[in-house]
This record gives sequence, C-alpha cells and structure tokens, in this order.
Amino acid sequence: MTRMIRGQGAASRPQGRWLLCMAFWAAWSAGADAGSFEQTLASNDAGSMLELGKRYFYGVTVPQSIDHAIQLYCGAARLGNGEAQYRLGEIYSRTTTGRQDEVLAAAWFLRSALSKYDAAKKPLSRWDLTAVDIPAEPGCVLSANMMARTMPRAKPAEAAQASKAVAAAPAPSPALGDVVKRRDVERLVRGMAPEFGLSPELVLAVIEVESNFNPKAQSPKQAQGLMQLIPATARRFGVSDPWDPQQNVRGGMKYLSWLLDHFDGDVRLALAGYNAGEKAVKRYGGVPPYGETRGYLRRVSRVLGVSEEGLSAYQGRPNVFVAPRREADAESKKDWESRFFEVDLSG
Repeated sequence: MTRMIRGQGAASRPQGRWLLCMAFWAAWSAGADAGSFEQTLASNDAGSMLELGKRYFYGVTVPQSIDHAIQLYCGAARLGNGEAQYRLGEIYSRTTTGRQDEVLAAAWFLRSALSKYDAAKKPLSRWDLTAVDIPAEPGCVLSANMMARTMPRAKPAEAAQASKAVAAAPAPSPALGDVVKRRDVERLVRGMAPEFGLSPELVLAVIEVESNFNPKAQSPKQAQGLMQLIPATARRFGVSDPWDPQQNVRGGMKYLSWLLDHFDGDVRLALAGYNAGEKAVKRYGGVPPYGETRGYLRRVSRVLGVSEEGLSAYQGRPNVFVAPRREADAESKKDWESRFFEVDLSG
C-alpha cells in the first residue's frame, strides 16, 4: 500500500510540471496574441489583417474572438479588400454574435460586390434591395452594439433581377469607384490630406504631373494609378489595389509624407525621392542627375507656381512651422548627412 502511494506521488510530479508549463504557455501566448493583434491592426496590410481575422474567427492558434475578427476584417475592408467586406457581411447576416443585422450585412455585401468579389452576389439575391435604405458607408459594429434587423425577401421575379440591382448600385463615394472627373479627385485629396498633414496643392501637383488625373494611367515601368505607384511601393505602404483611387492616393500620400519626414521637410528632395527613389537621392548627395527627375521637378514647380529652387522652402506641411536652416554643430550635422546621403566623414 505504501509503495502504491509513493508511486502515485511520483507519477503526479511530472503531471504537475506539465500543467504548470501549460499554464505558463497559455499566459505567454495570450500576451503574444494581443501584441500580434495590435501590430497587425496598425499595419495597414490588408492581407495580414484578413488572415489574422480568419484565425480569430475560427479560433485557430489564437483564442476565438468574433470582435477581434470584426476589427481586423474592418481594417482590411477599409483598404478595399473585397473578401474582408464579404466576411463582415457574413458575420452580420448570421446569428454569430447573438443578433442578426441583415441591413448592415447587405451594405457590406454590396460593398464587396462593388469590389468585384463575386461571392457577394449570391446572398444579395435573397433580399429585395429596393425596399430598404441601405447605408452607403457601413460601419463595423462590435457584437455588444449590434441591432437586430431583417431585410425583406426578394420575390421570385425580383430575385432574377438582383444581380442587375447590384451592378447598377452606385459606389458609396467617388473614392471607391473609378474616379474619372478631376473635381472628384480634388475632393478626395482635400478630404484626405489633413490626415497626413500634407498640403493638398502639393499632392494635386504631384497627381497632375504623375498621371494627369487619370486613375488608370500606367507607365512603361509599371507605375500605376493616380499617384503612379510601382508595385514595390504599393506593397510597402499597404496598397492592395493600386487601381482603386482611394487606396492609390492614400498610399501615395503615405509615401510623400514619409519622404518629407525623412528629408526634414525639404520638398525638393522629397519630390526627387518620389520620382527616383530615396536611395538615389542619398547616393548622389542631392537631386540625382537624371533628366527625368530634373524635368519632373520643373513640371511640379510650374504647377505650384514657384521656381525649382523655391521647392525646398515650399510648405509641404502647411500647419507645421519650418525653422530657417542654420549651421548645426558637427555631431548633429554628421547625423543629418549620414541619414540623407552616402558620405565618408572619416577624413
């Protein structure tokens, strides 16, 4: 009897260690999951948000959380991802969260259909889309705040015409459709520029020189859309569809804002970097000696009504005071030059 009790105690010790390890792993993974969620949500990478949203929806390798899935799908949907828009429609059309909001679901399915995600047409065919005022700008409502709303069912004759209704539905705003009129692009830019602290006139000048306000423009080097983003730059700044005017302008503004920060507000160097790449500016210690880049700066300066030399002092960030340039001490000058240019200060 004594031996059996000792054996039980010996067997319980590994089990206790195993349970302790499992508890530690669970606590650690919960913290890691939270960090991954926050980082992905702030990344502006639609693909990453979509994939992590799926994991939270199903509870695969992360604790299941419908609200986390909604937030991640929403981030991807706002960037124009049709599948994310569809998945939001799926969540709201079912009782996954305890309530069923078919009106909000229809709005997201419509947005998905407008993004050319064909699967969205099937659920839309169930409803009479003409009988309810469907919001053009659907929200991302978390489970605690959801309302219970139903859509009227389509009659047999109406169901046959549902796909036509989807095709005829206007885009929620010029930003989400094929913007073809210059005034629509101007309205989009003026609405978005404050988010990045940029002068709308500077952004519009870049668009005029880059694409002449043509959202379908493509260069021989595969630069695409209104702000002529090459595929690498589009990926770098979270643009999944460079032909979508809103995504293209947002990505171009992010890049232009990044360049202005990198070059301490010098618009001339920022524009040279936009045209030739910041590495070329660094390699040549200033504006690269490329005919294309020199001509680009001349054209932008003409649109802005300033001289090419005056671009350096142009207020690319209208609400930010730019102090006059002064001679810096040796250490700060070395740091500035090493960040901007390839220089050898070793003597």
